[in-house]
Amino acid sequence: MAIDKEKLLALQIPTCTQSYRWRDTVLYALGAGYAIDPMDERQLRFVDESRLCAVPTMANVLAHPGFWMRDLDTGIDWVRVVHGEQQMRIHHPLPAEGEVIGHTRVVDVVDKGAAKGALVVSERRIVDARDGRLYATLRQTTMCRGDGGFSGASIHAPLAVPVPAPAALPEREPDIGMTLPTQPNQALIYRLSGDLNPLHASPEVARRAGFDRPIFHGLGTFGVVGHALMAGLCDYWPERVRAMEARFSAPVFPGDRVCVDIWHATRPGEALFRARVDARNSVVLSNGVFGYEP
Repeated sequence: MAIDKEKLLALQIPTCTQSYRWRDTVLYALGAGYAIDPMDERQLRFVDESRLCAVPTMANVLAHPGFWMRDLDTGIDWVRVVHGEQQMRIHHPLPAEGEVIGHTRVVDVVDKGAAKGALVVSERRIVDARDGRLYATLRQTTMCRGDGGFSGASIHAPLAVPVPAPAALPEREPDIGMTLPTQPNQALIYRLSGDLNPLHASPEVARRAGFDRPIFHGLGTFGVVGHALMAGLCDYWPERVRAMEARFSAPVFPGDRVCVDIWHATRPGEALFRARVDARNSVVLSNGVFGYEP
């Protein structure tokens, strides 16, 4: 069944309410690689309940509506979808504990042609369940590899809301370089924050998907790289984080060392970045932009 753009744009995706407690906040931080060095006092504030701060990228896993592309009548070939890009804008720091509501909607659908698939852009707003305070706006671009050509298009149609082309990385050495390890069992920790896809836990499922072992979650990589950016640019102060966006270019395997190259942009409070795994000569996040309070 072909997808229908207007139907997707009008789709009523159920809101999701989530209560989270300090243990959930700590579990996310551990899954994103915080406190691998248990002597670093700056990192301990994300895992110590007596002085706990929430990691900004935790917004990406809160009040998620689940696998709505599969569970609702979307017409999407959900078996062939791939997470392409993620954007996060922080409007107010997350509390260490709380109750939030996620409002999700489809904001754009692009037909790239029968041979290339389609893009579905969804947006989720995370608000406080008590007073409606807006904590974060999350935008996800999903590549639907089996759904191109639904409009008869043979070439890439433009987005309804044009997105600026990513800034080219400067032709100089990075201003800051950060390298963070991941642990061999890190995907098993990260999945407890909500993404139970067996691709990240089952060797058999990973082999069927073409990998020799389970891969790390894409948003887990986003969290690890966000960790590096907050360390390198914000001295681990979460209230200084404003925004982060990137394209998923290649998978990370638990146990990889992730190297993050950071360049100061021309605008104050903005940095460009990429993340790579040198052991495989692989760029894992590209087109990265990070916004922060200088």
